[in-house]
Amino acid sequence: MKSYQNLILLQNLYRLKAIGYEYIDHFNINERTSYEIPANMNELMSNISSCHLCDLSKSRTQSMGGNGSKHANLMLIDFSVSQAQDNTNRYYGGRSGETLKNMIEKVLHISTEDTFLTHCVKCKPLNANKPSSSEYNSCKSYLYSQIEFIKPKVIVTLGEDAYTHLTGNNGNFENVRGHVITFKDMKLIPIYHPQYLLRNPESKKITLNDLHTIKGCL
Repeated sequence: MKSYQNLILLQNLYRLKAIGYEYIDHFNINERTSYEIPANMNELMSNISSCHLCDLSKSRTQSMGGNGSKHANLMLIDFSVSQAQDNTNRYYGGRSGETLKNMIEKVLHISTEDTFLTHCVKCKPLNANKPSSSEYNSCKSYLYSQIEFIKPKVIVTLGEDAYTHLTGNNGNFENVRGHVITFKDMKLIPIYHPQYLLRNPESKKITLNDLHTIKGCL
């Protein structure tokens, strides 16, 4: 509970800073405040949409908490919001998004509405920057709460960054890509990011095999 109160406190401090406050008097946290861990996905998504835990809240167009079914068997986790996604507010925006949609619908034979797609970092990074560790850490509790609420059969991480930040495993990505890994009593399968496949079309056959592995676990 205290860790969640700290998140709320930091969020409110960012809000005060954003409207011009440079100093506030010292105060104590009331242990009997109404701050509570979100009871469901709707509350969690509302918290994400109004989040001010990091500086990305100042530059974002919107927060992108996630898209799809809250009861999905398949959860896909990207690392950060792309420019195309931010511009259109569409989770399957741009060539990368269209590629991912085709992978889900044409190979796995699942509607995107029956999956849940989200990001490790819920707001687009400023310019073309890669999100910092502190920006990911601000979103980490949101991501883990989403996993706990949905409890999917299979989690698929899109690309090396999503895998390493979610699991904390900084080893060779090629050693785990396409393998079924136990993560929080669920199956996790890392695959190449769709953007990587657009730049490296020779890897599409490898990803096709990985998709068949995913399908077999569902």
